[in-house]
Amino acid sequence: MNLTTPVNRTLLALVVAGTLGATIAAAAPASADAFGRPSTYVLDGDADSPVGSKFEGIGADELRGRFYVSEVTGGEIHRGTVRSADTEQWIGGDGTDGRYTARGITVDGAGNVYVAGGPNGIGTGRPDLWVYSKDGDLLAALRAPGNDVFLNDVAIGRDGAAYFTNSNDAQIFRVAKGRTGWTAQLWADATGTIAREAGFNLGGIVLSADRSGFVVAQGNVGKMWRFDARTGAVRAIATGGADLVNADGLVRQGNRLTVVRNFSKMIATLQVSPDGRRLVLRDQRASSPDRVLTTAKALRGRVLYVDSKFDEAVASGPYQVITDPTR
Repeated sequence: MNLTTPVNRTLLALVVAGTLGATIAAAAPASADAFGRPSTYVLDGDADSPVGSKFEGIGADELRGRFYVSEVTGGEIHRGTVRSADTEQWIGGDGTDGRYTARGITVDGAGNVYVAGGPNGIGTGRPDLWVYSKDGDLLAALRAPGNDVFLNDVAIGRDGAAYFTNSNDAQIFRVAKGRTGWTAQLWADATGTIAREAGFNLGGIVLSADRSGFVVAQGNVGKMWRFDARTGAVRAIATGGADLVNADGLVRQGNRLTVVRNFSKMIATLQVSPDGRRLVLRDQRASSPDRVLTTAKALRGRVLYVDSKFDEAVASGPYQVITDPTR
């Protein structure tokens, strides 16, 4: 072929472009979205655990495109990026920094990672929570005040501090770095308003759009509560009779609140007012019957859901974070 003529040069360019496009398409995973991001992320399991690996919390770093997942069985923290289906064990467990289990996770604007320890400190004297830098350096390992504290989930407040829910009592703890270092303090005690019920009490927590209050789930009875972000004052949020039993993780995207109802295997979508005072149910749909999804976070325009394996006595792989809760 004579490549010197304009027509032949054009034909060659079309052939090369077509070949390159076909190569890229072939290389992209079949389940990838339009941006090449996988629909499923794979977590490494713990081969030495007699009950396998079970997972619960997830934190999202929007700026850096990272997410972090907590392992209940051992307390390991895993890390992934939006573009790779593979993840890594980022921070060890099984006693690392005094941690044998881990629950909720969140990330602040600086990339610091906050980890809730569930019952890690009950009767043991061990820490309840940890703060790590984006590079994995331990910044703090703290105990929340009290002897019966089950730290479940965590969210960043309007002041940049981290707020942890207690699943044993209606309490929220505030964690921040001050002049003398990192501290954990009881910030809101709603035990006079919210009755302690059997099972998990306060769990999922998100900040309202106008940053004036926290929306908090009480999953065992299916109630939602609003804590004023300045004063900690609490009030019930009317939900119009929506069934929110087993409400666990909460994800707010604008005026849409997604509620992950773990063992109920449902995903509820509600419209939430900017101040978090009103909720209106818009949709309830079944999640995958083969998974117990615990919580979720929004990252780069998608919601990532954690498959906990809580329904398996001995959890078997594959261990996954998914983007479609119905599969």
